[in-house]
Amino acid sequence: MSEYVRSRIRTVREARKAAPRAAVAAAVLATLATLGAAFGGTADAVARGPRLTADVYVAPNGDDRAPGTRTAPVRTPERARDLVRKRVPHQSADLTVHLAPGTYRLDRPLVLDSRDSGGNGHRVIWQGSRGTVFSGGRAVRGWRPVKGGAGLWSAPAPAGLDNTRQLYVNGVRAQRARGPIPVTLTATATGYTASADTLARWRNPSDIEFVYPSGEALWNIRQYGLGPWTEPRCPIGSMTGTTVTMAQPCWDNSTRRVEFPDIPGRSINMVGPAKLTGGALPGYVENAFEVLDQPGEWYLDRHTHTVYYRPRSGENPRTADVEAPVLEKLVDGRGTGRAPLHDIALRGIEFSYATWLTPSSPEGFSEVQAGYTVTGPEGWKTQGLCEYTPGGTCPYASWTKMPGNVAISHGRDIEFSDDSFTHLGAAGLELGTGTKNATVRGNVFTDISGNGMEIGGVDAPQPGSDADLTRAVSVTNNHLYALPREYHGGVAILNGYTRDNTIAHNQIDHVAYSAISMGWGGWPDKIGKPATANVSRDNRVADNLIFDYMQALDDGAGVYTQGLTGSSLDNGEKITGNVIHDGWGLGRTVYTDNGCTYVTVEGNVLYGAQANVLSAHVDYRDDLGNNDPTRIVGNYWEQGDPDRNDKGVVTSGNHILADPSEAPADIVAGAGLEPRYRGLLGRTFAADSVPEAPTRVGDFAADGSVYVTWNPSYVEGGDPVTSYTVTASGGSRSVSTTIRAADFKRTAYAIVRGLDDGTPYTVTVTARNKAGVSEVSLPAAPVTPTADGPGALPGAPTGVKANADATAATVSWTPPKATGDTPVIGYRITGSDGRVTTVTGRDVLASQPRAKGMLRVIGNLRPATAYTFSIAALTATGTGPSVNVSVTTANG
Repeated sequence: MSEYVRSRIRTVREARKAAPRAAVAAAVLATLATLGAAFGGTADAVARGPRLTADVYVAPNGDDRAPGTRTAPVRTPERARDLVRKRVPHQSADLTVHLAPGTYRLDRPLVLDSRDSGGNGHRVIWQGSRGTVFSGGRAVRGWRPVKGGAGLWSAPAPAGLDNTRQLYVNGVRAQRARGPIPVTLTATATGYTASADTLARWRNPSDIEFVYPSGEALWNIRQYGLGPWTEPRCPIGSMTGTTVTMAQPCWDNSTRRVEFPDIPGRSINMVGPAKLTGGALPGYVENAFEVLDQPGEWYLDRHTHTVYYRPRSGENPRTADVEAPVLEKLVDGRGTGRAPLHDIALRGIEFSYATWLTPSSPEGFSEVQAGYTVTGPEGWKTQGLCEYTPGGTCPYASWTKMPGNVAISHGRDIEFSDDSFTHLGAAGLELGTGTKNATVRGNVFTDISGNGMEIGGVDAPQPGSDADLTRAVSVTNNHLYALPREYHGGVAILNGYTRDNTIAHNQIDHVAYSAISMGWGGWPDKIGKPATANVSRDNRVADNLIFDYMQALDDGAGVYTQGLTGSSLDNGEKITGNVIHDGWGLGRTVYTDNGCTYVTVEGNVLYGAQANVLSAHVDYRDDLGNNDPTRIVGNYWEQGDPDRNDKGVVTSGNHILADPSEAPADIVAGAGLEPRYRGLLGRTFAADSVPEAPTRVGDFAADGSVYVTWNPSYVEGGDPVTSYTVTASGGSRSVSTTIRAADFKRTAYAIVRGLDDGTPYTVTVTARNKAGVSEVSLPAAPVTPTADGPGALPGAPTGVKANADATAATVSWTPPKATGDTPVIGYRITGSDGRVTTVTGRDVLASQPRAKGMLRVIGNLRPATAYTFSIAALTATGTGPSVNVSVTTANG
């Protein structure tokens, strides 16, 4: 019984004591009339028994003792849920929970279960409007300048804030304090030995976190992670003097993964290396007060309950809206196989300000791929290793999935539309095990620490019952961008073992790694065994617009697929009508990785990547020596492979794309958001801000100069990055140069000239947009210019090939084995018709260390004409020897 009803009953009792019988009767009728109006009935109906069918109204200034009517709304979504539970059994139409604009600060997650479902064939609709926010944050107030802090401010941590990994100022994510490691570390069995006791003298050592950024190794950029697609994080457990003991089990789960005894270096999980690369050394340190040195950085001292922040230019902490996320879930839909949550729609709601604290615990973040991690005290030697090692848990590859800040399990007929998932600390939306007939349409996903959204999982390749199967999920017309912000190996859309799903007409741009990741469990083909049998089939990825992906890590794709996708080409995965272009990291536009079987890649426009479709893997389900069956037909791409059947990989009817403007207009126009949803592109959640700082800065020195590369600022702050400034500091002076963002995208490097030979220089980079200049990047390792003469030139490219259609040719090659004295920064292609094409770009730089293939398209050729192309590598030292390849164009 609600407090409101209790109060009305008290009124009747008091009237009975103090008034004649007629007055008592009047009071009773008034109470029944009020209740009848609240529930959509009459006083007589309430007297007979409530017919609870009325909508529920909620407002931030409401009162949970009120009846939840339009004129007397309740205050909290939780109270609204409780009113809905009473009305659903009597439901005769859709029941709407009307959420007025404003911020609903949740004290705990809104938990929904089968009792909160629609009834009698009707839905429960949670309807917000622009400005309706479900927040798990707490406002941080009481800011004051820190005496002697030189621009540093502090405030008491609000009640309930014991820990968080994020802070937002006026809706803009602040950077948790980070910086270079101030000592030299040597890895040990339990952590590190430091060259000095500096770290041990820092405050709160057990809150400090080491970060292991990966990506391809190039120039002097080291690869620190567990594969170039990962970015593990481990907290420090304790420090004594020069001994750094890392937190367990994160340390063992990241450094002791079991290897096959007869395959040195091959982890039994078969995904990436068995231990942290780069000598197990971290790339930088995070969450330490001692590195709180730049505007836009913050630190929570958990022991003194104090929040510290260095304001950006123009910010006043006293008047700013500063939010610290506290809750780890905002909405928790807990259906079960026998009692699913069903017939619910959540519309027009902004889900904001939630965190995820597991990475701050001793578990850390020991990543495998796409936000999945190894967890548990002996996870490194058991978790998901199944029959491949004694004691391995099954099924294979069932590692721990990143949770969603909004999560549904065993949900049926669920809808999320016109919502926003932003300022979140884990995955945005998780549609977990047993989700069926779900619609995710017209939403925005941005500023999320990890995966944008997750569909299904990988714990049950063969679910024991239909109730546990995830199927018929439709993800259409959503905009996902500027994510992940913290766990850079995350993806925009992650799909596990599912069937009958459609991912279509979404725009995905400016993401750190892959845009869409489908499937799982194909890695056993690395040891000559078939992929994990699973229920996947009839999944479709169609008509999406994907660009500026893989901006932080490597070895991914616009659409990445793994493992078995069906039982035939008819019911296998279909990737059709997508436009995918401009991947920064070394990878593909469409990547059919290990064990990937029965995929059709048809009618897509694919360009601006190291390769378009990687497809040929041996099919180990039999001993016939065939490749995994795949169809690659009718695409417009740069790869230019000829028509053929490569042991089951059928390539047919594809077209070489010499220029994006030559792509079919109908495919281009049909990809991405449909017209009625394009307004999502203008939806914002904070004032324009400066870009995020560039990452992974690397350099090398030449005579009087330094060549510098970096990963771009894919979080642009509301306005595009217009330029980057590179500063080389050495001796008593600094020299800077500025390069336009468009030029950097084309070349992938900048040159700082006018430096002193023999002087070591440290290089940093900043990004600029209309709002101003970013935080300064972490520095590259120091380099020293030198004048040692012309030096050695690079060797000639190898493996040169060419394929042509009537008017264009794709020229491909492998980088030279010998680079000379300086790295390859470009190639020169000279045609027999006299044209010279200079090839630059991120793939040029990153393909060199592991000799990954390169390709470029030469267009405007004449049909039925023989051409010879000469290719030579370019370095800061000079131009190497060339190698020739000839091809004849097809008849027009």
